[in-house]
Amino acid sequence: MTVLLLLLAHLVADFWLQSDQMVKNKIKHLKKHILHHLLTTGIALTIIWGYQYAFQHIINYFILPFVFIIITHLLIDLLKIKLTDYIPKSATDNMKKLGYFLLDQALHVIMILISCILFFHMKATEMVTSLLDLNGASSLNLFNTVLFMIIIFILATSVSGHIVKYIIGSLPSELANFEGELTLKNQMNAEKETMLPKTENSFTEEYHYFTYSTPLRSRGKLIGYIERLLVITLTVIGAYPSIAFIIAAKSIARFKQLDDRNWAEYFLLGTLSSILLGLVLGLVVQGFIM
Repeated sequence: MTVLLLLLAHLVADFWLQSDQMVKNKIKHLKKHILHHLLTTGIALTIIWGYQYAFQHIINYFILPFVFIIITHLLIDLLKIKLTDYIPKSATDNMKKLGYFLLDQALHVIMILISCILFFHMKATEMVTSLLDLNGASSLNLFNTVLFMIIIFILATSVSGHIVKYIIGSLPSELANFEGELTLKNQMNAEKETMLPKTENSFTEEYHYFTYSTPLRSRGKLIGYIERLLVITLTVIGAYPSIAFIIAAKSIARFKQLDDRNWAEYFLLGTLSSILLGLVLGLVVQGFIM
């Protein structure tokens, strides 16, 4: 319970309480970001302190781990900001940002595990046991199951969304807005107003239009969330062939845009990345539940 609660507190503060504007300008919103972690970490540690230690020894089981987690989190965030500022603008810019993002999250998790070892006297084997709650069977108890599923939900939505965004990079506006090509034909008839017998003179004009629309990023983000949650569900129940229908449905919805090679590659990279993350998380859930 201790590890899961602290991990959940970190994910909620980093992904649910942190807006896109805060991510873009983290130095400006650093105090607000740390305040979110003070709140979520404080609530998690209060639950642990009350449930496991009956609100005794506040320094050992609340204050010290609280200060350790907050300070290490602040130092890691400052290090990430400094490293990100030194990234040169290049074709590999997004992949470097992805590497820093994964390293940042890995360091936070390591600090949480270290805090459990230092202040809650847990060992590596005990942490694995607490995660699995082994009582003769490999299953989680109800409370830990709820915590675990919320963590998986955040990983499948917000965290995976950030990873996919780093992998595919930013989509050029002309591709994001392109809807398709429209051709109109207008056939006109004209009669010569002369004394000669009436003869029909006709000609056809063609007009080519490129249609555009404002990109709805929130809608695309929601589609990605639902897509990964569906993949996780299908993986857990073993319905792997059904995952192909998700790809087919997305392809049909973007059928016109797939004529453009750049868009098709962008679409394929994003879809495969999203499906892969969903499969990995689905296998993790399958391993814990089954």
